[in-house]
Amino acid sequence: MEPSDVRYEVKDGIATLTIDREPARNALSPQVLAGLRAGLERAQSDSTARVIVLTGAGTRVFCAGADLGGLSGDGFLAGHDGRRAYGQLLLALQTVSKPTVARINGHALAGGLGLVLACDLAVAVDSAGFGTPEIDRGLFPMMVIAFLQRHLGRKRALELALTGERITSEQALVWGLVNRVVPEAKLDETVKELAGKLAGKSLAILALGRRSFFTAEDLPLNQAVEFLGSQLSLNTLAEDTAEGVTAFLEKRPAKWADR
Repeated sequence: MEPSDVRYEVKDGIATLTIDREPARNALSPQVLAGLRAGLERAQSDSTARVIVLTGAGTRVFCAGADLGGLSGDGFLAGHDGRRAYGQLLLALQTVSKPTVARINGHALAGGLGLVLACDLAVAVDSAGFGTPEIDRGLFPMMVIAFLQRHLGRKRALELALTGERITSEQALVWGLVNRVVPEAKLDETVKELAGKLAGKSLAILALGRRSFFTAEDLPLNQAVEFLGSQLSLNTLAEDTAEGVTAFLEKRPAKWADR
C-alpha cells in the first residue's frame, strides 16, 4: 500500500500519516495524494488505530501545497482529475469515521493549509506560518477556499486568498485555524495528549457526532436543528450511550464497546 512518500505508523492507538518529501517541502505530488488516501483507508480498517494524526517530515514545513510540476497529467482531463484528487482527499479527511489531528511541524501553505483545515483539530509549532500564496503564481486557492469559508468570516478568508500573505501561528490561533500553538520541544507531547483524549472516547459516538457536525454545517438553521434532533435520538440507542450513563451514575470510567 505504502508509497515511500507517505509513512504509516500506529502507536498507542494513534495512526500517524507522515508526508515524507522533506527535500521537496513535503509537496503534494500524485504519489503523496494516493498515499494519503491509502493511509486513511488503512487507518479506517485498522482496529488498533483510534485516532489519525497527519504531519510532515522534518521541522521546517508541514506541507507547501501542490507539486506544481507534477499535477499536469496526460492531457487536460487527466490533469483535471489529478487536481480533483486533492479535493477528494480533503473530503476523505472528514468522511473517515475516526477523528483527525494535524501535527503542524512547520509552514502550512496553499494545499497544505487545506489539509490542516480538513482535519478536526490542529496543533502547530510556534514557528509555523500559514497562508495561500497561490495568487502570486497566477492561481487561486479554489478548493482550499471551501474550507476557509467554513473557518473564517468573509473578510479574513478573502484577505488570505487575495493577498497571498502569510500569517503566524499566533494569528492562526486567534483566527481559529488551529487549536494549540506550542514550542517545537512540546509539539509531540501536546499532539499525543490531545490525540490520547480522543482515543479514550467511544469510536461509535465520535463517528456519529462528526458526521452529524459536518452535515449540519451546511443546512439552514431550522433544518439543522431538526436533523440534529433525529441524530440525538439515534445517539440514545447506542450501546455506548447506555454504558456512558451507567458509568457516570456508578462513578467509574466507561468501558466502550464502540457500538
